[in-house]
Amino acid sequence: MKVDRLKTYRLSVPLKKPFKTALRTVYTADVLVVRLTCDNGLVGWGEAPPTVVITGDSLASIESAIHDVLKPLIIGKSLLNYEAIFHAMDRALVHNSSAKAALDMAIYDCLAQKAGMPLYQFLGGYQSEFMTDYTVSVNSPSEMGEDAVHYVKDGFSILKVKVGKASIAEDIERVSEVRRRVGPKIRLRLDANQGWEVKEAIRVIQKMEDLGLDIDWVEQPVKAHDIDGLKRVTDAVLTPIMADESVFSPQQAFEVLSKRAADMINIKLMKAGGIYSAQKINDMAQICGVKCMVGSMIETKLGITAAAHFAASKQNIICYDFDAPLMLSKEIVQGGVHYNGSILKLTGAHGLGIKSVDIGREEHES
Repeated sequence: MKVDRLKTYRLSVPLKKPFKTALRTVYTADVLVVRLTCDNGLVGWGEAPPTVVITGDSLASIESAIHDVLKPLIIGKSLLNYEAIFHAMDRALVHNSSAKAALDMAIYDCLAQKAGMPLYQFLGGYQSEFMTDYTVSVNSPSEMGEDAVHYVKDGFSILKVKVGKASIAEDIERVSEVRRRVGPKIRLRLDANQGWEVKEAIRVIQKMEDLGLDIDWVEQPVKAHDIDGLKRVTDAVLTPIMADESVFSPQQAFEVLSKRAADMINIKLMKAGGIYSAQKINDMAQICGVKCMVGSMIETKLGITAAAHFAASKQNIICYDFDAPLMLSKEIVQGGVHYNGSILKLTGAHGLGIKSVDIGREEHES
């Protein structure tokens, strides 16, 4: 099963509503789709969105990394030797985790198809369905309260509330308003996207605890590089703290885990460079007794399907942030993971189960 052709396509899908965090505002889902064809006729799909403020990867850099560096390494190579392929990809190019993730998805898609299994079973097969949260973008307290009520009416019982923008007083007001509007039974999780300083984070989280806002956890309260600061926050509050941007690689996961700097880790394929490295992060976390979430960037159902298969395959992954396809104004992917409100279900289709992608015009081909 050798790689015969590799094509990429630039796609853009408008969002229903702008997605706002402490780091950025997104109006469209811009992605680079990978289509990998093997000499036995199997086709594997992958995807990478540009998230320059987080991964440092732009659409142009992802495209260049794939065609100028990574593609020559895999054309003509047997995917059955995937350990050697992933090792070569890692050695040939530092960083560029999004480009690596897109190829990683396509490779695993082909491998699982060759094995005659859905990818989640090929990776471990822990479960076939689970519940996602829905993200409340950072806006005024009143708008966030209205959005939260809307998402609850749509069937979501877990909300991920974005904070970390403007003042901590306004963040407390935002979360208080959301809690007031949705009531005590809806689970709330906060994501500050590095928006607080260490002392601010401790102060605002302790204040929310005193107010009884009942927060499941707070994600990435401080700057990504400040692991010691992350640990200070973790040690100072009762609410669990999750590392996100602080953990891209297995090496960074090791530092966070060895210092006990966070209570949980958010694994994203775009940060890890794909499923191959994501499994290493989860394995280390599990050995250390640390649970993981799998999240995503603003991606189409293609990228989310790959992340969902990985997440479903592992017992140590207990929560899921896969709402991005629901934010898009149209669906461009046929097949893959199936949404029923907040419930995601993986089918018995082999590999990722992608039937087709509305790819528009071709950008490159081997």
